[in-house]
Amino acid sequence: MGSVKDIEIVKKPAADAMGIGRFIFSDRYSVFDWGEMPDLIEGKGAALCLMGAYCFEKLETANIRTHYRGLVDRSGRTRRFNELTEPSNTMEVNLVNVYRPEAHTQKGKLQYDYAAYAPNLRNYLIPLEMIYRNSLLQGSSVFKRLEQKEIAPQDLGMDHYPKPSENLSRPIFEASTKLEEKDRYITWTEAKKIAGLTDDEVGQVKALLRKIDESITRITTKAGLKNEDGKIELAFDPDRKLMAVDVVGTLDECRFTYGGLHVSKEIARDFYRKTEWYSDVEEAKKSAEKQSVKDWRTLCRSKPPRLDPGLKGKVSAMYMAAANDVTGRRLFNVPRLGEVVEEYRKYEGEHK
Repeated sequence: MGSVKDIEIVKKPAADAMGIGRFIFSDRYSVFDWGEMPDLIEGKGAALCLMGAYCFEKLETANIRTHYRGLVDRSGRTRRFNELTEPSNTMEVNLVNVYRPEAHTQKGKLQYDYAAYAPNLRNYLIPLEMIYRNSLLQGSSVFKRLEQKEIAPQDLGMDHYPKPSENLSRPIFEASTKLEEKDRYITWTEAKKIAGLTDDEVGQVKALLRKIDESITRITTKAGLKNEDGKIELAFDPDRKLMAVDVVGTLDECRFTYGGLHVSKEIARDFYRKTEWYSDVEEAKKSAEKQSVKDWRTLCRSKPPRLDPGLKGKVSAMYMAAANDVTGRRLFNVPRLGEVVEEYRKYEGEHK
């Protein structure tokens, strides 16, 4: 399915009926849209699976529709989160159809054809990622886009130029493409057009994004986490009703901080931002856009190096500790999240 999790199809979806699938969360990870990185982070897959399942079950109690069916135990049976006696890295979900836009070159630029999407289409993945931002952390793509004048503060609903680490009086909602070779931010007008949404459905999407954002904040605050920003994916069921899909509320889907420190794969991103490979990635993306090359990775001059072993161990413990503390169950044998964060602070201080 992707660089981080695999999918087992139990029953294929039809045009007017959902199928059944199982997500197998791996210990792989990805940064900067590269795909599979050279390391595995022990425990990450099961931690993400359990956090995602817990959040899905909480969303359902808030009357938010999801495609979640349950967690798969060692015997292959589907269970609710509280029925598990040990970690699982497999989640069962309902499946909808995925219609990939066709890529073609027009006037020397790579374009995508979304003609398949229309207001009468049902039972499909909306080809967008919806992003909420409760604050603007240092390193947020917002600052890069502002500097390059791709957007203005007014486009974000702001009346001033934001500062790093600024808490927002109200969240910013954005959309980006999901099924293109390189994700790109788009306006809500374009999002409506390519996804085949009506004006009313765009309003429903934003309302649902707000509700999920607020739910994730409630769920994670008790673990000492601050919900800075995150992304969700949505789909239409066979009755064209919205539901949350993929996975929500995890350290990969959200940017959380604990006492001001990143508790997410942002730690790995920070490590890689200091490498020559990251510079090569940025250059390759720019070159691919200029040359209308579909896969920018073919233009990248280097491969990502491995994570420092000490850092990898601390990131691993962070994933498992966050899953324990958010769900309130000690399914992983690691210290509390606060202790793991302090150990990382020491590491960070020694490696500046």
